[in-house]
Amino acid sequence: MERKNAWKTYTECDLAKLEDISSRYRSYIDNGKTERECVTETIELAEKAGFVNLEDVIKAGRTVKEGDKLYSNCMGKAIMLFTIGKKPITDGINIVGSHIDSPRIDLKQNPLYEDSDLAYLDTHYYGGIKKYQWVTIPLAMHGVVAKKDGTVIDVVIGEDESDPVVGISDLLIHLSADQLGKKASVVIEGEELNVIVGGKPLADTEKDPVKANVMKILNEKYGIEEEDFLSAEIEVVPAGRSRDFGLDRSMIIGYGHDDRVCSFAAVEALLSIEGTPETTCCCVLADKEEVGSVGATGMQARYFENAVAEIIALMQPYSDIALRRALKNCRMLSCDVSAGYDPNFAGVFERKNSAYLGRGVCFNKYTGSRGKSGSNDANAEYIAKLRRIMDDSSVNFQTAELGKVDQGGGGTIAYICALYGMEVIDSGVAVLSMHAPWEIISKADLYEAVKAYLAFMLNA
Repeated sequence: MERKNAWKTYTECDLAKLEDISSRYRSYIDNGKTERECVTETIELAEKAGFVNLEDVIKAGRTVKEGDKLYSNCMGKAIMLFTIGKKPITDGINIVGSHIDSPRIDLKQNPLYEDSDLAYLDTHYYGGIKKYQWVTIPLAMHGVVAKKDGTVIDVVIGEDESDPVVGISDLLIHLSADQLGKKASVVIEGEELNVIVGGKPLADTEKDPVKANVMKILNEKYGIEEEDFLSAEIEVVPAGRSRDFGLDRSMIIGYGHDDRVCSFAAVEALLSIEGTPETTCCCVLADKEEVGSVGATGMQARYFENAVAEIIALMQPYSDIALRRALKNCRMLSCDVSAGYDPNFAGVFERKNSAYLGRGVCFNKYTGSRGKSGSNDANAEYIAKLRRIMDDSSVNFQTAELGKVDQGGGGTIAYICALYGMEVIDSGVAVLSMHAPWEIISKADLYEAVKAYLAFMLNA
C-alpha cells in the first residue's frame, strides 16, 4: 500500500517536461499574487490558446457547438474555462475546480495613520494564518483602487528590484520576556499587524507630516487621494519571487501554493487538450475559499450554474430540467492542497494515511474535522473509477487525510458542488508550511497533478 516516490519513475523526457511545467508555474504564481492577478494571468493564457469570452458570444448572438473554447469571468476574481465536448452537455461535465485566493493581510478601509514619526497602514488578516510568521519579513502591496469616476487603478509596490518594500515590526528579544511567555496564537495580535510604510516628514507640514508624505508619494505615482482607500482592495503579501528549493532543485518555495498550484495545474491540463474531447471539460478557479467560499465570487455563489445555463441556452432549447441533468451528471475533482508529512512534526500525522512530498498527486476521500464535520465524502465506486483512470494513464498518486483524527482538519469547495448531486472528490498537491508566507511543494507532485487532471478530464 505504500506509494512509490515519483522521481524514481521518470525518464529524461519526463524530467524535461517537469522542469518546463515548473518554470511556467513559477511565472504564474509570481505574476498572480492575488485572485485578481490570477484571473488576468489565466485569461491571457486562455486567449492565447483560442478561448473566447462567453459574454462576447452571448452579445453577438452566436451559438455554441462542440469544440468551442469559452471562458467566463466573474467580477475579475473567479473564472471558468470550458472546452465543449462531443457528447450532449446534459451527460455532464468533467470539472477540475480549485481556488485562487490565499491567506494574506488586507488593508482596512481607513488604514493610514501616523504614530511617533512613523506612518502605518492598519490591517485585517484574511484566512487562517499564524500571525507571528508575518512580522520582520519584506512585504509587498498588490491590489486595486476604484475612484468615484469609475477609474480602477492597479497597484503593485514591492516586487520590482527598484521598489521599496514594507513590513511589520516585532519586539526585540531584549524586551520580550513577557511576550515569549504568551501562547503562540497571541504572541502577535491581529490589531498589531500594522504595516510600516514611511518615516520621513513632508517639509512645511505640521499635522501628521510623515503620513502626508506617504500620501504625496501615492498621489504622484497613482493619482489617488486618501479617501480613495474607502473603495480600494489592497492585499499585503510576501515580497519577492518564488525560488527553486533544495540543493537538488527538486522543490519550489513560494507564496500562495495553497491553492494556486492546483489552479495552475488545472489550467495547464485544460489548455493542453488537443482536438475536441468526448465530454465537455471545465476548469473552475474560485475565490473566497479561505473564508468559507462566501460572497458573490465564492463557490457558494451560483456563477458556475449560471454559466452552464448560458451554454445550454446557446446549444439547444433551454429548460430547467436540462440544466439540472447537466449538473447532476457532472464528475469533479475538487483540487486543493493537502498537508505534506513533516518529520519535524510527526506527532500530528498518521503515517499510513498522510501525503508525502514527491509521491504524486493526492486524493482525499474526505476532509472536514473530528467526525468528518463539514466534509464531502466521496463514493467508493467513484474512487475505483479514478484509480483505473490514474493507473491507465501512468499517474503517480497517493491517498491521505489531513492529520490525525481529532488533531484538526479543514475543508474545500467539494461539499458545495456535491449539493448538485455530482460525484466529487478532493485532490491536490502536498505542501509543507501550509498557510505560511512561504510554502514548499515538490516539482514532481506538480507534474503529476497536471497529468492527473488531464487524464481525468479526458476519461472520467
